[in-house]
Amino acid sequence: MTDRRRLSPDARTTLEEIRALEAWLDEAIDLVDLIQIRERDLPASHLCALVTGIAGRARGTRTTVVVNDRADVGLASGADGLHVRADGPPVDRLRALGPPHWLMGRSIHSLAEVGPTPGVDFREPANRLPESSLADYLIFGTVFRSASKPDGQTQGLEAVRALTAAATVPILAIGGIDPSRAAACRAAGAAGIAAIGIFLPDGRAPEAMGITRAVEALRAAMTAE
Repeated sequence: MTDRRRLSPDARTTLEEIRALEAWLDEAIDLVDLIQIRERDLPASHLCALVTGIAGRARGTRTTVVVNDRADVGLASGADGLHVRADGPPVDRLRALGPPHWLMGRSIHSLAEVGPTPGVDFREPANRLPESSLADYLIFGTVFRSASKPDGQTQGLEAVRALTAAATVPILAIGGIDPSRAAACRAAGAAGIAAIGIFLPDGRAPEAMGITRAVEALRAAMTAE
């Protein structure tokens, strides 16, 4: 997941931020499974150019590229899909705008957000959403306290375990992820993890390892017996 300002806090212009972001994401291609370009405040022209370049270079590799929220940018850039905020439009409405193969993800921050209405127990079969309205994956957090959301409510591993036990789609855990916490999330049932800080260049944040080292450490932690 991207955050160009955390990546290049000393950049003087938006273009400098974008150049640093492109270089960082180029390193991620064919190492990570999913790049989520989360730069909502970029002008559409800048965002479209960024996504077009990254998606084009990732095509044919193990890496899938999705863009946050912007269906217009996703379509124009050839992105592999969209990632929708918890308070974003219904997934089935956005899915209908794109090609059949579009990958659709959604962020959620509590168990109740999975249900058709807040507070309804989504684990009851009668309350399940129609298949067409479901995302292909959910990013769930904040699991542990993180630098991105230091004051945000944390959900903890028990919430991960409850969600993954009932979910019909893969759950990716996010928030304060390091290798040991990634392994704990996997043990709780998460299909994978999402992160910003650990992938930043070494020294950019306390948890930063750089993309190559972070991927190696996280994959080892999540596949260990």
